[in-house]
Order: sequence, then structure tokens, then C-alpha cells
Amino acid sequence: MSKPIQNRYEFMLIFDCKDGNPNGDPDSGNAPRVDPEDGHGLVSDVAIKRRIRNYAQAAGQNIFIQHGTNLNRPIFEAHEQTEGGFMGTKTKGKVGAARDWMCEQFFDVRTFGAVMSTGANAGQVRGPVQITFARSVNPIFASEFSITRGAVAEDVKNAKTVADWLKWEAEQPEDKLRTMGRKSQISYGLYVARGFISAHLAQGTGFSEDDLKVLLESLLNMYEHDRSASKGLMSTRKLIVFKHVGTDPNNTEQNGRQAMLGCAPAHRLLDLGQVVSIHLSDQSKPPRHFSDYEVVAEASKLPRGVQMLELDYWDEGKLETGWVGA
Repeated sequence: MSKPIQNRYEFMLIFDCKDGNPNGDPDSGNAPRVDPEDGHGLVSDVAIKRRIRNYAQAAGQNIFIQHGTNLNRPIFEAHEQTEGGFMGTKTKGKVGAARDWMCEQFFDVRTFGAVMSTGANAGQVRGPVQITFARSVNPIFASEFSITRGAVAEDVKNAKTVADWLKWEAEQPEDKLRTMGRKSQISYGLYVARGFISAHLAQGTGFSEDDLKVLLESLLNMYEHDRSASKGLMSTRKLIVFKHVGTDPNNTEQNGRQAMLGCAPAHRLLDLGQVVSIHLSDQSKPPRHFSDYEVVAEASKLPRGVQMLELDYWDEGKLETGWVGA
């Protein structure tokens, strides 16, 4: 595995949704999530991480939390693949070895962490990458629409053959072979999520510069491979990354310590109005497109020892040449 990252990072993910439901709330009939106090839209951290996992897996990474699997299987495999095989006992040393194997094998374990203390037991991992709920810049207004499905899915108990099914369909009035439903969506919402990458915790999981590239690529491209009618048009519009590099390049030890632990508090970088500002160009009408907003990231407002990278599409070359500040 590559060497773990040596710098602390924060990032601001700016994405939008047009004519869709960015994250349905199962407690509200799958309507778009919303803050009941101020009407701003929400997208859960779990929904964002699911799409990161899906893209990373499509890009060739091994993923621990997959759809339709039993998580105890790879945990058992971790015991089989480490020294001594599966012993049936959960000693500290064996659990630790299984934990290390899981971190080495699975991108999402060394990135987000995981609770793996079930089954054969591979302990717990505190991941270096954490992401907040995303919140819309302006309040959203969800609409619910009636829809018609031109078919039904009724269980006909006495149908034993295809001929029985065809006979039943022929006997039904045409209106009985249609059904109604409802669909919730918003016209438009621009959302902001914040992320934190701890170099200190990365030392324990092995989260590396290569993993960082996969994470950033996933954040920029995840909605391009997650299309559905219910979500409308969702797109990552900007990804702004902050890198802590230290304030004293002449003192290698001190600079390395600052780079790992940070040169400024996260809120100094991630609060809107500090380094990044988002304004609605015309307050007299509701936003309907990303172009209705002005997003400005000002390198001149960066604290000492912090660099910034602004991306609106994946460009690996910018990771070497695109940083500004400090």
C-alpha cells in the first residue's frame, strides 16, 4: 500500500438537483428531506457516501458495504486470510490482524471506517474521512404529482398457468388494469456539504494519496453514474479542497506537524462568507439553475499555511499544479 497522507484536508462539495428528489425521507412518504424549521433541503451523509462507494467500486476499488451482501462474510475471510486462519476465538491480536486486513482490502473501510465487531469480529475502524449532511443554499419547495401506471401487479391466487393469467386479464375492466401513484420532487436546489480528512486517523487505516485521488474523483463524478427518473438531473458543480501545508517551510519538523494537525479551524475555511461565498444573482425570482448563483472562492482570504484547489471536473493534473495560497 502507498504511504498514508501527511496533510490534513477539508473540502466543500457543491451540487444541485433539478426536477427531482435528491434524497427521499422514508419517514415522510419519501418526500425530499427538509429542515422543518427553515425549509432548507437536506441530503444525508449516508446518501453521499453510498454514491462515493458506487463510483469507487465502478472504478475498480474493493468495497466492504455492498448492496445485498452479508457483512460477516468478508469479516470471516479476514480471519481466514491472516496468520493462523479462523481460530474460533476473538483474541485481541487476531482481531487486530483482521482489522488491518480489512483496511488493506477495502477502500471504504480505510476511508470512512466501519463497525466490524459482528460475526468473527474485526473490531472497529474510525475513518479519516467524514462528511456532513448537505444543506440547500435557499429553501426548497417540494411538489407532489399524481402519476398513472398503465399496468397493475396484483397477486391472482388461482392462476396456475400463463393461460390462467391471460384469462384473468381478459375478464377485467380496462380501468382495473391501471393504477395511480404519487411522485415528489423539487424544481431546483443547490446544496453544500462539508468534508473532513484527518491525516492523523489516516495513519491508522492506511488512507493514502492514491485513495485521496479516488475520493476526489468520486465526489466529482458520482452523479454521472447514478441516474434515475426520480432524482431528475443531479450534478456536482464545484469541489473546493483545502490543504494544510504549514507556515514555516524552513523548519521541517514543525511544518510537518502543522500540515498533519492543521493551520486553521475547519469553520474558518468551510463557513460560507469566509473563503467561499455563494450568492443568488437575482433575489426577485426563485433559482432554477446553477447559473442563477454566483460562487466565488477567494484565495486571498485563506489563512496562513493553507492552500486551496478549485475543481468543477476531474483533472488529476490539477492535484500537482492547481493549488493556490500559502
